[in-house]
Amino acid sequence: MSDCKYVVDVIKLEKAMRVPREVEEQIRRAVGRKLIRRMKLDAVNCPVTGKLTPFLVCFSCKNFIRRVTGKVYCRGLPLD
Repeated sequence: MSDCKYVVDVIKLEKAMRVPREVEEQIRRAVGRKLIRRMKLDAVNCPVTGKLTPFLVCFSCKNFIRRVTGKVYCRGLPLD
């Protein structure tokens, strides 16, 4: 895993965070509605931005590598 700079825990939320419509539309083409509904209740402390970020935004980020057993693997490169 040499391309992975950060391993971040997934945080389960009680209430879904706001996700931009274009991000949700982009992801809807790849995965089903049930999975999107579950992923809306997840968030991560993004090491690049330093903020709590909805998982759907993290999933659509160019730094996202994979999510395995409650952990997100991130490249950690600067965002434009």
